[in-house]
Amino acid sequence: MSKLLLLEDDLSLINGLSFAFQRAGHALEIARTLREAESLWQEGKYDLLILDVSLPDGSGFAFCEKVRQSSRIPILFLTASDAETSIIMGLDIGGDDYMTKPFKLAILMSRINALLRRSQHFQRSPGELCSNGITLQLLEGRACKNGVPMELTAAEYKLLRFFMENPDVILSAEQIMGKLWDYDGNFVDGNTLAVYIRRLRTKIEDDPAKPARIVTVRRMGYKWNAGGGTGWTC
Repeated sequence: MSKLLLLEDDLSLINGLSFAFQRAGHALEIARTLREAESLWQEGKYDLLILDVSLPDGSGFAFCEKVRQSSRIPILFLTASDAETSIIMGLDIGGDDYMTKPFKLAILMSRINALLRRSQHFQRSPGELCSNGITLQLLEGRACKNGVPMELTAAEYKLLRFFMENPDVILSAEQIMGKLWDYDGNFVDGNTLAVYIRRLRTKIEDDPAKPARIVTVRRMGYKWNAGGGTGWTC
């Protein structure tokens, strides 16, 4: 049984989701304010967070940023805000998914299950990936560049891992999005992926303006350049 935390102030939605999650076999705890969510987070252990953005005492974005300081738990934003800037912000600060209201319950459940499966996969995979001066410690969920720890969001970490698991393979944007988000979602487009890659490059490249690790292959996609010539070997 997975344990979920729902941060939502709409009582009718809370009641509906509580019933649905119970039928699906998930344990659900409710926070209606940012303060309640912070208290529950400190006291409990969860498998996934579902966050509204607009709350009586603050923003779900702020809670996400606080959680990401210490945890890579899957986070799904469930909100009425469908502005492109809000979607990009939610994903950039560490959200793994972003779904707008109104929504179809079956799709929400599918996305939650996909996030839980993916999280369990990353937790179970043993060992270490090392390429071109970048090391991923898979069990700990940590990343280092030339031996120095890096601060990555959950989405950046998953994107980097996918690249490193496919060295010197040209990956199309569709392949990358299909791996990281295995459902149809209009907000996950080439522009959003470009934002992720640009932000990841600022953290892993020696010169983000001239990337040597994640290289763009014109009209085809992206490639992890396992022999990027940085002078550092793992």
